[in-house]
Amino acid sequence: MTDTTPTVLFICQHNAGRSQLGAALLEHLAGDRFTATSAGLSPAGGVNPAVAATVAELVSSAVNSLQ
Repeated sequence: MTDTTPTVLFICQHNAGRSQLGAALLEHLAGDRFTATSAGLSPAGGVNPAVAATVAELVSSAVNSLQ
């Protein structure tokens, strides 16, 4: 049987900010209904630290709201 889960590709210039944030938010909000992937036209060496902190804060906030 083939996987019918839709894949969403987020693309930005360096794959270090916007696309990473979009993919993380979709994975968090949509659960297993979508597969999120990110890419960049000229990939950077890593994720922007400000974006990583934002994703961590959003996920932490969402988890706390469930308690």
